[in-house]
Amino acid sequence: MIEALTLHNFKAWRKLDMRFGNVTALFGANSSGKSSLLQFLLMLKQTKNATDRRLVLDFGGPDKLVNLGSFRDVVHRHNDDAISWKLTWKLLGRYPLEIMLQADLWDEISSEDARLQTECEVGTRFSGLRAYKLSYTLGNTVFSLRPPSEKPTGFELYSDSKNFKFLPNRGKTRPLPGPVKTHLFPDQASTFYRNSDFLDEFEYEYEELMDRIFYLGPLREYPKREYTWSGAMPEDVGQRGERTVDAILAATAHRERRHFAKYKRFKPFQEFIALWLKQLGLIESFSIREIAPGSNLYRAMVKKNRASSEVLLTDVGFGVSQVLPALVLLFYVPKGSIVLMEQPEIHLHPSVQSGLADAIINAARTRDVQVIVESHSEHLMRRFQRRVAEDAEGEMPEVKLYFTSMAGRTAQLSDLKLNGFGEIENWPDNFFGDELGEIAKTRLATLQRKMNSKK
Repeated sequence: MIEALTLHNFKAWRKLDMRFGNVTALFGANSSGKSSLLQFLLMLKQTKNATDRRLVLDFGGPDKLVNLGSFRDVVHRHNDDAISWKLTWKLLGRYPLEIMLQADLWDEISSEDARLQTECEVGTRFSGLRAYKLSYTLGNTVFSLRPPSEKPTGFELYSDSKNFKFLPNRGKTRPLPGPVKTHLFPDQASTFYRNSDFLDEFEYEYEELMDRIFYLGPLREYPKREYTWSGAMPEDVGQRGERTVDAILAATAHRERRHFAKYKRFKPFQEFIALWLKQLGLIESFSIREIAPGSNLYRAMVKKNRASSEVLLTDVGFGVSQVLPALVLLFYVPKGSIVLMEQPEIHLHPSVQSGLADAIINAARTRDVQVIVESHSEHLMRRFQRRVAEDAEGEMPEVKLYFTSMAGRTAQLSDLKLNGFGEIENWPDNFFGDELGEIAKTRLATLQRKMNSKK
């Protein structure tokens, strides 16, 4: 789970300091920096996945998670400043015993220190784009790769521990190359320093975090009359939901089962998704069936209500095919995953938007899935508030709500203080437009028309 992000000079953000909950929702006007936060995390993920180790940051392309152009396009105000960040996350079931053993830091690092922080700075101040600094912090101990002087012509390993120092191998005193990408120590580190092997553990944890990030974009593919499935198990549902049917069939074939709450009976994956669609009030029944045995061709069939006939998914409202990828992604990805969603409420009826908030909460509670959602939906937010207010037993996952706005050319983040009664204590002006103003003006116009009609 991502716990915190500090970010400088990325797109509209001059400075960002943000903490995450199990469910984190970002609201705000268009072009106020909401999507940039998701784009930054996706840029880190695709940089990690890049096969070219010489890339400092992978800004993407048409077929990537994000397509951001160049460094000049993403740096704040398109200047020559560096982009820097700190990312803090909770380790998933692995404690730093290997690091403690190799570095002999039993007194400084506890086996309960289950969070890690990475810090990096990237810029073009010298010769091309490069990373100036890379560090990992475990407990209160920092392990970093840094230049010994202002100009990063060479790097050295450093630790601020009182009990541990990196020890150079005899005859290996020349400087190290800089960071690889934005999270890897150079290969020469283990050759130049005889007690640096444990740094691999940091790199492993970072890459494991990036692998747990999944993304669903705001636009969905139109449903098809027929689907082909080879039997493979996709990693996710695709950015546009194009692999949703594959995911349902794969999870069902592997006999995966899900449940709505503690002590509730587990159900086969496809039946579980169908029940969610029914609970949202969209359909009576849903199933995916092979057209003929061995054909590898499938049809998604729905029944709108008890009295209606079963029809293809293509022949019902767009709402089902819009919400289906979001539901499947939430409950398909492995436990402990991080799901990023951009405007999942598009094309959905207000009541379905509210129900989607319940699905997000359910996935966070039953599967430890962290959800970061960017939205314009008041109905989504109101349902989050309601569920917090109803949570007398303290079983709700932590919900964090934010509002983004622009001050000139710079994005600003407001932490919406959500109390235990589901009330936002610092409601921003014009959060979802001037609702009271609209009501007042409507009533004034109505009164004026009535007065005019009596004349």
